[in-house]
Amino acid sequence: MAEKKTADQKPESQEKKPAKKTAKKTTRKTTKKPAKKPERQEKEVRKGRQTPTKSFVLPYTETKGEEAIKLYEKSGRTAQEWQQLLVYDMLAVNEDGLWVHSKYGYSVSRRNGKNEVVAIRELEGMKLGEHILHTAHRTTTSHTAWERLMKLCEQAKLNVTNSYKAYGKERIEVLGGGVIEFRTRTSAGGLGEGFDLLVIDEAQEYQDDQESTLKYTVSSSTNPQTILCGTPPTPVSSGTVFVKLREKILQGRAENSGWAEWSVDKMTDPHDREAWYECNPSLGTILTERKIADEIGDDDVDFNIQRLGLWLWQNLHSAISENEWNGLRVAALPELVSELFVGVKFTSDSAALAIAVKTAEGKTFTEVVDRRDTRSGVGWITDFIIQAAPQKVVIDGQNGQSMLYDSLKNAKVKTAYLPKVAEVIEANGMLEPMIVGGEIQHAGQPALVQAATNCEHRAIGTNGGYGYKAIKAGVDIALLDCCILAIWAANKFKEKRPTQKIGY
Repeated sequence: MAEKKTADQKPESQEKKPAKKTAKKTTRKTTKKPAKKPERQEKEVRKGRQTPTKSFVLPYTETKGEEAIKLYEKSGRTAQEWQQLLVYDMLAVNEDGLWVHSKYGYSVSRRNGKNEVVAIRELEGMKLGEHILHTAHRTTTSHTAWERLMKLCEQAKLNVTNSYKAYGKERIEVLGGGVIEFRTRTSAGGLGEGFDLLVIDEAQEYQDDQESTLKYTVSSSTNPQTILCGTPPTPVSSGTVFVKLREKILQGRAENSGWAEWSVDKMTDPHDREAWYECNPSLGTILTERKIADEIGDDDVDFNIQRLGLWLWQNLHSAISENEWNGLRVAALPELVSELFVGVKFTSDSAALAIAVKTAEGKTFTEVVDRRDTRSGVGWITDFIIQAAPQKVVIDGQNGQSMLYDSLKNAKVKTAYLPKVAEVIEANGMLEPMIVGGEIQHAGQPALVQAATNCEHRAIGTNGGYGYKAIKAGVDIALLDCCILAIWAANKFKEKRPTQKIGY
């Protein structure tokens, strides 16, 4: 009889399974893990300079800027520090509740968000019930500005009661009476209408005839303000107002006006990253080094203007045009009938010498003889004058005037003349009337053409006198100055000796 198996008994046929092999333990040196995983250290992002490189701001103690920033940030956006700074200055008010800056201009390089500043100002103006005119050089720009502000109004919960989006005649109206209209600038645009705030977008293209019309559109307001924003003008920019306003404000000659800009003072290496950060306040936020590096091309001047904010030209329109100056050029040396007259101009680092001679046609022929660094001394000028024996040598420029005069005196040259300030003013004042009258001739020397056609007036004295200064980097205005002195001498001083054939 088979033996009964109990439940806890295993069948004899069931083999015992081998014990599971365990891995051999190895001892390994490890560092003790922290109880809590450390937070990742975020790399600090460098930002562009948040304060202007140049600015002129009138003192104030009260501003509506904080209110404007709060309203703007209801849209979910955040104003950068530099944008807040400009808004605070724009919306500063005096003790009478009037805008401290009834005119405010600012220049920021492209793609930094300069139009967002205007949008913040306009948004606050709409809330305050202002009637605003936003003008731009191109219709596409004014339409983009309308789209930007319309979106901001919706996001900031500003109650839009009326919106008109016809291309070129856009308009937004909000509850409370605030109205903004968008227009492309023309010489007659806005005539007869009245506004509280005038915005000049793309101000580098703002022309004198447009200003003469638009500036009166805010005259009827009890608290008017004009905002001009743009970039430094390029060689193809047509505007003149922006450059003149900048110069006037920075010199402290404009009442109730403010200015801010991010710029370099001179031509700078496009690969200079420190300059990038100095001139682009939004670098590190909406701009990156990679983007700027990709912009570098063969045109260093364009990069300096567009990205580094260089004001290469104080005024893009020369006091003497190329057509005017080139119209005086002669193909061959004319018949010279007078003695030689010499003009010498010293600057801080150079000396330039020119001659002028009367021609058989009764005109004055002029030409630059030489220009050298001041390190060359004045001996070369003295040698030329001894050899050429001119009737008069007019010398201007404190840097070397006395030295040359003494050198000529020691050489027993008695024709040296040091003009008074009034006479220098007189000489400069003669030039343009003589150009218009076709009384000057020249041989078309490239350096002299460059100097003559890239100049503008600079004030001398306090009675309206002027001289000339270059409006383009690299132009040596001394070349024009020495010709002016020689031309003046040829027409000022009478001949003392019989006419002789001139050679030099």
